[in-house]
Amino acid sequence: MPIPDFQTIMLPILEFAADGQEHSIRDAREALAERFELSEPERKQRLPSGQQSVFDNRVAWAKSYLQQAGALDSHRRGHFQISQRGKDILREPPQRITIKYLEQFPEFVEFRYAGTKEKGEAVLVNLSEVTGQTPEEALDNAYQRLRKDLAAEVLTRVKKASPLFFERLVVALLLKMGYGGSRSEAGEAIGSSGDEGIDGIINEDRLGLDVIYLQAKRWEGNVGRPEIQKFVGALHGKRAKKGVFITTSAFSGDATEYVSKIEPKVVLIDGGQLSELMIDFNVGVTLLNTYESKRVDSDYFGEE
Repeated sequence: MPIPDFQTIMLPILEFAADGQEHSIRDAREALAERFELSEPERKQRLPSGQQSVFDNRVAWAKSYLQQAGALDSHRRGHFQISQRGKDILREPPQRITIKYLEQFPEFVEFRYAGTKEKGEAVLVNLSEVTGQTPEEALDNAYQRLRKDLAAEVLTRVKKASPLFFERLVVALLLKMGYGGSRSEAGEAIGSSGDEGIDGIINEDRLGLDVIYLQAKRWEGNVGRPEIQKFVGALHGKRAKKGVFITTSAFSGDATEYVSKIEPKVVLIDGGQLSELMIDFNVGVTLLNTYESKRVDSDYFGEE
């Protein structure tokens, strides 16, 4: 079945703790995964950030919200047990515990709307209730949407740029990624070869222990296998072991399959990957804002 949202998980996690014993969050995740009949791929599905599984994140937030509402107690890190309020809830349980349901408890209201002048201004806080996402999921997904839009805009700008600008962009990106020596040395390498199928040569490292042969082309339509074969032929002529083919468009399925089975090693970077790398290594983009996502360090507050 689909991975349940964190509000759907709240009542089951409270029922899991109904025996009054202290339970670990790890045991709760296992029990809830079985209850919801999640498959192994569903258990392993990760947030856009890749930092945590979707299900684990939703269980953690369900537990956190129940704690803030006073339905669960936690006396040590990674563990919890039902409180008297939690037991009272289970005497006449709702069909589903939601954020709206928890707002009957003053502690939860204070937690949820802290820092806002009035409920109507808590737009971001209410996003979880509307979408069913945890706050962390909402933040991750918003970030991914912004990144996707930025990557599309970056690629559009690259496609409109001159061939000389594209050549310089490749130099800047490879240097930021740790290849080549100085900018002047890399600049001399790009475009200096003159061999058919090879646009340039750049050191793999600053010591020049190995070199990488480059093909960098702005292209309309998919780059097919014949173009890659031409590049590979030029590599063989140089007895080269490594090559990188960069394009602003995409590669055909035949081209991708071809490079997976040959020597020398050839890496294909299409327009989408190029724009992602430019963002990752801050080429052609400017940092606008930085947000840090933090959590309470339970060990810090422990007095044992």
